[in-house]
Amino acid sequence: NTQSMCTSFMQELMLGQHQFGTSSLTSRGSLTAPTTDTFKAALYFASATVNASTTAYSTTGEVTNSSGSGYTAGGVTITNGNAPASSNTSSTAGVAYWTPSASLTYTTVTLTTAFDTVLIYNSTQGNRAVSVHTFGSQTITAGTFTLTMPSNTTSTALLRFATV
Repeated sequence: NTQSMCTSFMQELMLGQHQFGTSSLTSRGSLTAPTTDTFKAALYFASATVNASTTAYSTTGEVTNSSGSGYTAGGVTITNGNAPASSNTSSTAGVAYWTPSASLTYTTVTLTTAFDTVLIYNSTQGNRAVSVHTFGSQTITAGTFTLTMPSNTTSTALLRFATV
């Protein structure tokens, strides 16, 4: 598993295929009145292969109840309360960014096989992959596993796009 923004996601953003946050862009000149998409977070075994070339959510390599209990295939729904934001520090340097508005929490789970990756994906848009995030290999027994989200700022947000 390799941490990365999914390559297909970057192209899909340019095509307008993902709608993050809580507000519509119609007030800023959008051609349509989009509704906010539902994003999910699925956990993957340390032995899986999830990386920049991942294009969609798949159960292949996802943690399963065969390695424990309490985990639902597809993962958890992300609290999407932050609207995407952007900032320009000069006429040539800009950053667009977004972070979920709450931590990702998996409750009452037992996963005895090591896992180390979460895939963020858009369940509204055909389960299209957004990004892969890795962390130290974990197992959990009858507990709550929480991934704390970073601050929603230009330098720490979960997703960041910058001009070069």
